[in-house]
Amino acid sequence: MIGLSIESSCDETAVAILKDGREVLANVVSTQIDIHKKYGGVVPEIASREHILHISYVVKEALDKAKLKFKDLDYIGVTYGPGLIGALLVGVSYAKSLAYALNIPIVPTHHISGHIAANYLTYPDLKPPFLALVVSGGHTHLINVKDYTKFEIIGKTRDDAVGEAFDKVARTMGLPYPGGPQVSNLAQNGKPTYKLPKTKFDNYDFSFSGIKTAVINLVHKEKDNLSKENLCASFENTVCEELVDTTIKAMKDLNIKNVVLAGGVSANRVLRQMLQQKASKNSFNSYIPDLKYCTDNAAMIGSAAYYNYINGKYFDIKDKLDLNAVANLEIDK
Repeated sequence: MIGLSIESSCDETAVAILKDGREVLANVVSTQIDIHKKYGGVVPEIASREHILHISYVVKEALDKAKLKFKDLDYIGVTYGPGLIGALLVGVSYAKSLAYALNIPIVPTHHISGHIAANYLTYPDLKPPFLALVVSGGHTHLINVKDYTKFEIIGKTRDDAVGEAFDKVARTMGLPYPGGPQVSNLAQNGKPTYKLPKTKFDNYDFSFSGIKTAVINLVHKEKDNLSKENLCASFENTVCEELVDTTIKAMKDLNIKNVVLAGGVSANRVLRQMLQQKASKNSFNSYIPDLKYCTDNAAMIGSAAYYNYINGKYFDIKDKLDLNAVANLEIDK
């Protein structure tokens, strides 16, 4: 089965073509990072307009790379939530039009299920069940993945997502957007000398507002005496410990032996190393996606869409024209 997938939930216009959900024939991403850098973050209206300008060209480039024509496609997969509503609408509208014109099924796909599916592209033999730690600019979730299309959220952030906390800490220190990589780069030259608070709950939830506030207070208090490198290292190490320790606790409690990392923050070097080390120490198996599949891309959406398709989660767009984008879409349970 050949599927074309579209991802436009934030500031990446991405299109991929996959065979049978795991073989990537093309994976094209048009990024807007340089455009939004001067604003210190993503401007939704600008992101939407950029998607409109680029999506047709990105689709054509993907088809050219895969050496395929529209007639070769069996279905269209598309992210319909969660994300920026205007940005999502561009991808959904294009996907609906394309599916209608080609008279092939459309497969609405959840953005987080795509991040989880990124691991299927890195590990051809990986299959559920497993626990997924999903970490990005908008999400911090622990998800019990029972099957390819069956998910149960067992823990999530109660305030900031971890990627959001990285960006806010970076902004406080005067670092440019995107903040997460800037903090990590400085952290490599520092040591975790600052003691920062961790938040622990009786369940598997997370909270990063406390550590974010502690960093802001330190920046204002220490001023000229502040070591940005050491503070970044302290922040990164503390946050990663909270993420990994909670994940390991959940695996022990629920008797789950396999864990996958997913989402944009899964590119973080310390988090990747710490999860692998602590999982191995407890005789658990850890799976971490290739760096090219960590940030938003359409290949991950294509893999998730394939499993939706073969499990009957698709429809003929001519029979259902009302597919819409959903900014706060919850993952299937």
